[in-house]
Amino acid sequence: MHTPVVFIDGDQGTTGLQIHARLHGRDDLRLLTLPKADRKHPERRAEAINSADIALLCLPDAAAIEAVAAISNPAVRVIDASSAHRTTPGWVYGLPELDAQQPERIAQAKRVSNPGCYPTGAIALLRPLIQAGLLPADYPLSVHAISGYSGGGRAAVERHEQPHEGSLPTLQLYGLELAHKHVPEIQQHAGLSARPVFLPGYGAYRQGIVLTIPLQLRLLPAGVSAEHLQACLEQHYQGARHVQLMPLHRGGPAAPLDPEVLNDSNDLRLALFANPEHGQVVLTAVFDNLGKGASGAAVQNLDLMLAALAARG
Repeated sequence: MHTPVVFIDGDQGTTGLQIHARLHGRDDLRLLTLPKADRKHPERRAEAINSADIALLCLPDAAAIEAVAAISNPAVRVIDASSAHRTTPGWVYGLPELDAQQPERIAQAKRVSNPGCYPTGAIALLRPLIQAGLLPADYPLSVHAISGYSGGGRAAVERHEQPHEGSLPTLQLYGLELAHKHVPEIQQHAGLSARPVFLPGYGAYRQGIVLTIPLQLRLLPAGVSAEHLQACLEQHYQGARHVQLMPLHRGGPAAPLDPEVLNDSNDLRLALFANPEHGQVVLTAVFDNLGKGASGAAVQNLDLMLAALAARG
């Protein structure tokens, strides 16, 4: 029986190292890696990617596009962890929880684009509500999210964890030009007709995301309550292995959200906080930017593909 060959292109970056660690010791696949001297050699990389059953691209966007262009073997399947193909026609969006059919689409796809970290939380909260007609597609949305500094990649990790002169800020908000590359991804896959405002930031901790989306009930269709929103998400995520939906919180003291609570897991925790007196609701998501927001999701998609290969014999 053929053991599937999996090639990680860019296995020395933050996401690549995490994927490599998650796959270490598995005997249902064979990991293909390149010696250090060959990692930037175009011919060696092309040979490796064309010899793989599944290639995982953990590269900058331009390099990911070049890697895909180098594929001449039609049997090679790709999971791209960059943002290069997340809104590209013909690529399957690698969020298995998108709908009931998405796991099978991923399992059979030749080209899968792994979701961005922030979009994972935003889309998971918004898409079911928009599809159900509970949230207008043109709602004036604001998405706020704070990630651990590892979301900035290897350079950001080195800045925070290696000795340096001076101090780094406890919190940095960025994307203030309102042109972050994640916005088209959120808009397309959530089903929004209006561009949301997206304000991300980095905290002085390594990993973990808290994402929040405030809603005014008066701007939703008549009669829609926090209970309707909660019930919709409960129905959508019933049986979802990696999604935890917390009970609806209605007024009164609420425990703070800890961005690090799901670190090193592939889980996504969703919760709604409502204040009926003021007619306001906050949608929230907590997850690991290196887990469900990157490497965990890539391995989840890889496992769907491997299961499909095994089923074919």
